[in-house]
This record gives sequence, structure tokens and C-alpha cells, in this order.
Amino acid sequence: MKKRLTLLLSTTLLALPAMAQSTLSPGTPVYMKLQSTLATFMNKTGDQFWGTVTQPVMESGKIVIPAGSTVIGHVTRINEPRRIAGKPTIGLHPDSVTLPNGAKYALSAVLVDTSLRDGSDVNEEGQFKGSGHDRHDTRETAVGGGAGLLMGALIGGAEGGLIGAGVGAGATMAHWLYKHRSATLAAGTVLIFEVSRPTTVGPAGSFSGAE
Repeated sequence: MKKRLTLLLSTTLLALPAMAQSTLSPGTPVYMKLQSTLATFMNKTGDQFWGTVTQPVMESGKIVIPAGSTVIGHVTRINEPRRIAGKPTIGLHPDSVTLPNGAKYALSAVLVDTSLRDGSDVNEEGQFKGSGHDRHDTRETAVGGGAGLLMGALIGGAEGGLIGAGVGAGATMAHWLYKHRSATLAAGTVLIFEVSRPTTVGPAGSFSGAE
């Protein structure tokens, strides 16, 4: 009788972790605050990044990934083209999530948005695209045009001023197109990922329910 009871108890205990596991459905959002700055001018493909989950990740009314969990991933693409060739790109892929209790699980998710509102965006492939230009570029072009206008006016009057403005702006534009545009995701930026395939995390029984 005692041997039978022990066997039954052992079987029950072995079954508990499976019962406590939860599976995140594709499309489930994961909000993560980046803890390491990423930039096209200083990072390369394969570099690691990490961040902390800012909102509990829920499934069927249960907290599967608590806020404060750590997400670790790697850079999948770094592209810093000249402006005429397109926008700078940073590709990111989460690899794992570590819960506050130390349990670590694989995480597959795609970037869909960021907290930045500076003209940058995220494309359909889940890659961060930096803005094409900024106020510094506009000011640079204006200064170039103004300098050309002044030089032309000194040499050839009003007509020369118009020609000089065109030359100055053209030279500045050529310089602008030649320069490389970088993209930066500063530490503290919130990245929004969506789970890309069913992801099992558990046991998570101690994290179920509202906080």
C-alpha cells in the first residue's frame, strides 16, 4: 500500500510542470525596454542586446511572462547606406526570456513598433528603419544655399546671387547624399514585439492571476 501511494505521488509530481505550462499564441505582444544602446555606426550583425519586459505578457487571463523578466536577443542586420540608397536598418531577433525566478525559455518574436516618434519606423520584415534626414540636414542645406547666394551676389549682383544659391544648395545636396545616415535605438527605448510562433513558457503557476 505504501509503495503504491509513493508511486502515485511521484506520478502526480511529474505531471505538475506540464500542467503549469502556458503557451503564448502568435501575435501576443511583448513590450520590452531596451537596456543597451544599438546603433548602425557601432554595432554589427550577431551583437547581443537585452532588455526588460515592461508589461505582463498575458494568455487566457494568466500572466505567462511577468514584468521585469529579461529578454536577450541578437542583431540580425546592420545597414548604413548613403542617403540616396535608402534608410539605415537595424534587424533584431529575441532569443530567450528569463523570468524573475531564474527560469529561462526560448522566445521567437518579431519587432512591430517602437516608442520613437522621430520619423523612424518598422518595416514588414520587422526591421527598424531610421529616419531619412533630420533638422541638422535641413539647416545644412539652408546654410549652403545662403552661402552660395551671398557669394554670387558679391560677384554678379542679383542674377549672380540666384546662380550662387543654386550652386551652394546643389553642392550641399551632393554632400548630403554622399554622407551616411545612421540609426540609433537608445537604451530606454520601448520595443514592441509580437510572438511569431506558439511559445511554451512554464511552469508559470506562481505568476497566474492579477498582480
